[in-house]
Amino acid sequence: MRLLVVGRLSGQLATAVKMAMAHGAKVQHVERGDQATEQLRRGQGADLLMVDYRVDIAALIAANDAERIHVPVVACGVDADAADAAGAIRAGAKEFIPLPPEADLIAAVLSAVADDERPMISADPAMKAVIGLADQVARSEASILITGESGVGKEVMARHLHTGSKRADKPFISVNCAAIPDNLLESELFGHEKGAFTGAVARRIGKFEEADGGTLLLDEISEMDVRLQAKLLRAIQERVIDRVGGTKPVPVNIRIIATSNRDLAKSVAEGSFREDLLYRLNVVNLRLPALRERPGDIAVLADHFVKKYAAANGVPVKPISAEARRALMGHRWAGNVRELENAMHRAVLLAVGPEIDVEAIRLPDGQPLLNSGPAPAASGSVGAGYDAGPAGRAAQTADALSRAHVGQTVAQMEKSLILDTLQHCLGNRTHAANILGISIRTLRNKLNEYADEGTAIPAPQSGVAASGYAA
Repeated sequence: MRLLVVGRLSGQLATAVKMAMAHGAKVQHVERGDQATEQLRRGQGADLLMVDYRVDIAALIAANDAERIHVPVVACGVDADAADAAGAIRAGAKEFIPLPPEADLIAAVLSAVADDERPMISADPAMKAVIGLADQVARSEASILITGESGVGKEVMARHLHTGSKRADKPFISVNCAAIPDNLLESELFGHEKGAFTGAVARRIGKFEEADGGTLLLDEISEMDVRLQAKLLRAIQERVIDRVGGTKPVPVNIRIIATSNRDLAKSVAEGSFREDLLYRLNVVNLRLPALRERPGDIAVLADHFVKKYAAANGVPVKPISAEARRALMGHRWAGNVRELENAMHRAVLLAVGPEIDVEAIRLPDGQPLLNSGPAPAASGSVGAGYDAGPAGRAAQTADALSRAHVGQTVAQMEKSLILDTLQHCLGNRTHAANILGISIRTLRNKLNEYADEGTAIPAPQSGVAASGYAA
């Protein structure tokens, strides 16, 4: 992890820096907030800013936001009182570390804010085969295309490849192509010169140059505009980039990893993705199976997430009960590993007994993982013929859902799912997109389409959903 420390290196702050380095952080230092922004603008990136509370944190964050530089801030300070700490948090800091520092606190904050601890965990043969192929090609210079449904762990696999590569001691830079508007993505990738466009007040180094010597992850590359794909193809082929407004090419030495949850061959056929770019990226394809296709991973991942979030929330690690394990194995996990992780985080917080029982494992809307009501016994009913156990109740629920959708087109089912999810989220687009496993851009396009048809779209609201979870 790359840590940028902002403020005067007093004895106590220097001690905190040494503790951070002992936990694997690579540390750089500047004294002023404007120097921090300038360093980030020059491509000397950071995963976390540790800022003395006497620095103008609000101004630092505003300057970074103006440059579309989003790095979390942790405030710190010697002899700071409660008002100082509260002021730093109000200014935008994620946490406050009192000095003199405690080693455990430093480690916890680095882990919680940066969230670098994402190991590749698997016990299922289907996933182990993909990991074996990844390990085989990790030390090559080949471009890798990682495909699979949303939430299967494509970024985790990309980090695993980088860690196993010859570039492991160099930067790993990730760009979410779906999260950045098309008119800004070119500058984000390739950088720009001062005066290249309105608001370009200084030279800005792009992600290609920031990743020089290391690995660049192009996440959700299928969402990239086809016009920008041509410039990306040139950068990969010739290993040079052109800053926006620049007059000469800039050489770069990076390895490209790309991810997609779409069928890129179909996108090529539809004209939304360049075939020559697909060939350049797809030297090796790692297709990550959905969680339902690797059931042997469910239990080991659940145990891992229980330990992770018990530690993060300062609560004891509780074992998962036998009934809860059966429920986990019986769920379809449409959101894959991301859905399982969120479910186990909730379970750690909701478990009230000595074990994590099935009642603690809830869906995002607060409903239990499986229908816990008794199976109907009457002949001809939906549940007739099913056992009353968890597997039987799951089959009953699946059968009922199937019957309810008979006669609907796929487009009608998709529309109902999107609008129902948005309604549950009180109109919160980002939350709904995460639950649905699609990009925010895809969701917005769908909602615009429905609005053009005359459908009422739930407006964003504030408050708490009926389930009790914040929307």
